Amino acid sequence: MLKEIVLAIQSYIQAHHFIQKHKLWKWIIIPGIIYTILFVVSMYFFGKTATLFIEWLSFETGLKTWVDHMQSGLLGFLFTLAGLIFWLIQMMLYFSLFKYICLIIGSPVFAYLSQRTEATLEGKTDFPFSFKLFAKDITRAIKIVLRNALWQTVYALCFLLLSVIPVAGWATPIMAVTNECNYFGFSMLDYSCERRNMSIQESIVFINRHKGLAIGNGLMFYLMHLVPFLAPAYAIIAATMSMVQAKENPSLIDNH
Repeated sequence: MLKEIVLAIQSYIQAHHFIQKHKLWKWIIIPGIIYTILFVVSMYFFGKTATLFIEWLSFETGLKTWVDHMQSGLLGFLFTLAGLIFWLIQMMLYFSLFKYICLIIGSPVFAYLSQRTEATLEGKTDFPFSFKLFAKDITRAIKIVLRNALWQTVYALCFLLLSVIPVAGWATPIMAVTNECNYFGFSMLDYSCERRNMSIQESIVFINRHKGLAIGNGLMFYLMHLVPFLAPAYAIIAATMSMVQAKENPSLIDNH
């Protein structure tokens, strides 16, 4: 898996050079700016909502009053830490929902970028447009996004419940992030799987065998939010490049 994660991370560097070389900025900057505005505004309101929910839950359950009554520094620390972890898990859940909405809305752009990236890497100079194929790519992408959103939400709710348990809940942010990365990378990689005539079930089996590619792609997507307008387009181009490299050189990925 580590080999695949490294390959996925390296693909982001290669994606940057690919974008520069083939002058794809117009397909990145405008959608990226829209994505950034939606991201900043939504996360601001999500953050406020999460804080208010924790305060409401603390008072309604009487937990805050009980902790104050106990007058224990250690108990107060554990209560504060649990609240912070609970807030982080909520934010990850909110971000997941936001991300999947953007994946659905942006599926036409992602389908085009993935197709064009693979065609260019294979030496094709023209990109014939097929509305039937394009519509098929978008329809499948939406199905995959909805499927991944459902399963990721189930896991996120489990992590949310686990996060309120002292000590045991401390690891939940790491588990939640790994889960996030896996399902996001899955959505990015499936565009390439579809072009290889894999059914949705075959794609699920293939990507589950090569989780490193998905996790690595999703991890870099998260880190790219230091400059969020670049994140979505870089993710789809990097995912496509990693799949092309894996196809051309199977030794680059772990074969199970």
